[in-house]
Amino acid sequence: MTSVTWRQVLAWRMRRQYIDPLGEASAVDVARRLAGLQAQVASAAELSVAVRQAIPERGAVAEALLGERTLVKTWAMRGTLHLLPADEAAAYLALCSTVRNWEKPSWQKTFGATPADLEAFADAATVALAGGQALTREELTEAVVEETGSRHLAEVLGSGWGTLLKPLAWWGVLCYGPAQGTRVTFASPERWLPGWTGLPPVEDAARTVVHAFLGAHGPATPDMFDNWLTRKTSRKKDVRNWFEAAQDGLSTVEVEGVQMYVLDEHRDDLLATTPSTSVRLLGAFDQYVLGAGTGSTYLVPAEHRAKVSRTGGWISPVVLHEGRVAGVWEARDEGVAVTAFEDVPAGPLKDEIDRVAPLLT
Repeated sequence: MTSVTWRQVLAWRMRRQYIDPLGEASAVDVARRLAGLQAQVASAAELSVAVRQAIPERGAVAEALLGERTLVKTWAMRGTLHLLPADEAAAYLALCSTVRNWEKPSWQKTFGATPADLEAFADAATVALAGGQALTREELTEAVVEETGSRHLAEVLGSGWGTLLKPLAWWGVLCYGPAQGTRVTFASPERWLPGWTGLPPVEDAARTVVHAFLGAHGPATPDMFDNWLTRKTSRKKDVRNWFEAAQDGLSTVEVEGVQMYVLDEHRDDLLATTPSTSVRLLGAFDQYVLGAGTGSTYLVPAEHRAKVSRTGGWISPVVLHEGRVAGVWEARDEGVAVTAFEDVPAGPLKDEIDRVAPLLT
């Protein structure tokens, strides 16, 4: 077993994720490399692409979503909105759908819906979206309620939280369509996405998603993968089976005493990686942080976690130094304000602020 340090791992992840050095990848290629981009806040997803490009391309995310349709916006990992490569999205959805939290009595009591209700909603939504026209949340809710007679669930069905729509997204029934002003719309992936062929078998999905995750956020254990995918709500047997299905092409390394998986093709490169001294700014909800999780003390100092993972699920913009989170930042009228947790080289920090600040306007 060959060992590496966390400093090596972080330097390798930054290179893989177009953080250091910056890349020339398109918006869809960034999303593919990072195993998706969290898009609860649309501007955060756009910034996560821009900060990774040596020459940022304004409007690239919107063009990929609405023009080329090579990206799709939908609920995915951890039940949050993500931008996913359209040709791989079904694999992510297939794994997310295995959680089946709607089968739990506590979930049914909280939201007042049963698995049978959700199946009826899925059938009704499929019919409503079959014509290819995107429907607003209100239009879709009305169509589903009219078809199923579930008037008592209209309020929760139309909620902006999307609680009853997430399972439908994971089943491949719907995804986000083009907005109508400030109103979101939903479309059928079969009608909206070129080449959509439905959800793959779970074993095939596991190979795609596990390899994608390790290619950006490895080395990692199955438990780390599950934390990223479902906040550790997957059945442990399922996670073991996914890694067994993905075994071809996997290798192992030891990271400071813990055995972890890495892709065979990346192992030698990881072992040869030297620690980074760079300073970088990343935006809110960045995959570099979310892939590891804010509870990972090798990345986020435990005593400063509350400044990174804040109330209401907000993940702060961060300052990276040597790959670790060394502070947080925010955009103000007078410029970028940094709150450092430790000493960060002033010159490289100023250079990075000067690079990122124009992306915020």
